[in-house]
Amino acid sequence: MRVFANGIWRAAFAAGAIFLAASGTCEADTMSQIGTLASPEDTVLIPIVLTSAGAVTLQTYGFGGGVNAAGTPIAPGGFDPFVGLFSGTGDGAILVDGTSDILTNYTPGCPPAGTVMLGGSATCGDVNLQFTGLAAGTYTVLLSDGEYIPFATFEGPGGTLGDGFVDFTAGAFQTCDANSDCNDDTANWALDITTSGGAAPPPVPEPPSVELAGMGLAFSAAWIYYRSRDGRLIQGGTR
Repeated sequence: MRVFANGIWRAAFAAGAIFLAASGTCEADTMSQIGTLASPEDTVLIPIVLTSAGAVTLQTYGFGGGVNAAGTPIAPGGFDPFVGLFSGTGDGAILVDGTSDILTNYTPGCPPAGTVMLGGSATCGDVNLQFTGLAAGTYTVLLSDGEYIPFATFEGPGGTLGDGFVDFTAGAFQTCDANSDCNDDTANWALDITTSGGAAPPPVPEPPSVELAGMGLAFSAAWIYYRSRDGRLIQGGTR
């Protein structure tokens, strides 16, 4: 009978350990997003929260394709994007920095993204933008066409999301080189947001409180059963 009681306790403990280990891995370091813009003047806004001082890396794949952090293959041929990070949310969010392949501060994201042939040359239009030493707080990631650029980019410190956009797209998804060789692009985009240092990009699946409570009850029940069973065995003299 003692073997049976020990078996229940060990099974409950093992199940609890597995559950707690799994719940500890629910928070992801990288959030992969894909989508399609409605027009060259459309934008994507993604809020993220840094729970303590940390870093953020923005990596796109839509232009040259590749495999994102979620393991999803991304086809090449999308538009060359602008990506930027704003401190705060809404119109009052202040630009930290941002870039696209038509700006002088462009930071190529190839690799891991691929390249596309443009005017006979392999061209990188994806972006890898890295931020370090960020304070804890709420931030907004902006993605748009590489020629639909927030006005804050040209304003210097203090420019906000509410200042609007400068539109060089001429209403078309298109990438051109210095020789006016152009490719028509699709409206597809792909973006990985990687955070570190106590960062929590939403949506992050949290361990359901009901399941945690249930596991706690299972532990308690198993322990009570074990102790009461053990007591009966002592009283019966079979220990």
